[in-house]
Amino acid sequence: MSQTTDKIEYLLGIDNSVSSAEKLAASLGGFIGIFLISWVSYFFTGASGAALIIPSMGASAVLVFAVPHGKLSQPWALIGGQLISAFVGVVCYLFISNIFVAAGLAVGLAIGVMHLFRCLHPPGGATALVAVVGGAEIHALGFNYILTPVLLNTLIILIVAIVFNSFFPWRRYPTCIMRFADTPPTSEQQSTSVVDKKYIEQAISDIDLVVDMNTDDLQQLMALTLKHAESPGLTSNQILLGHYYTNSKHGGDWSVRQIIDEAQSDDPEKDMVIYRVVEGQGLKSADSCKRSEFAQWAQREVFATH
Repeated sequence: MSQTTDKIEYLLGIDNSVSSAEKLAASLGGFIGIFLISWVSYFFTGASGAALIIPSMGASAVLVFAVPHGKLSQPWALIGGQLISAFVGVVCYLFISNIFVAAGLAVGLAIGVMHLFRCLHPPGGATALVAVVGGAEIHALGFNYILTPVLLNTLIILIVAIVFNSFFPWRRYPTCIMRFADTPPTSEQQSTSVVDKKYIEQAISDIDLVVDMNTDDLQQLMALTLKHAESPGLTSNQILLGHYYTNSKHGGDWSVRQIIDEAQSDDPEKDMVIYRVVEGQGLKSADSCKRSEFAQWAQREVFATH
């Protein structure tokens, strides 16, 4: 019965792993992003329709606000994918007279060139297509289509995504500014549960699959999965001075604490720790509790990235 339910949920695209706070944040981000693109673009250009905001910006908004940690959402994918696709689309419209061939080539070549420049961004296909079938208003722009609306729209949504996602402590955009990870830096990795990235890359190559996660994220995912499988929770002995721990909760309840002092005792029940909150709920506050109580709060250890 469980397998049948899992298959049904997979086919219907049901994902119960995302919290309500995350869903709300993604929706709010999409609204703010598209609103500001429209408003700012109109302020500077006075244009309307697709010349004001390209339809593919809606898809880009889904990626940068609903999947901000995805590989296809990152700044180079966003900027490179949109601009390269816009260029390909304009070239296809100008030099291929058959509209059907031009439309197909615009999307196909855009995908190929995005792969080549390692900036695959699915909305880019729509950006290339609009350059061909967008109508007289778009066609009149010629190569200016790349600058306005494409570059202008892209820069606005990039800035909004960076600023907006910074207000939510469990989100970081771009991912290179994330402060904590589930695996230690490479120089500190001693656990046999950490899978070397070269094997992950080889596995992806073996099945010839595009994955919307970089190898660092996949490595963290595998390490965390193995950690959960081997030890469903932390013990008092695993709570160490100077180390960081999280409660793994979603949304506003998410928190990361660092042990900054301890008072050890021969009686484990009297062991005390002092911690400070370094991320999330209660940021910059400090408190103390029994080591055993802290272990019950902590779901896993995390590591500072920089």
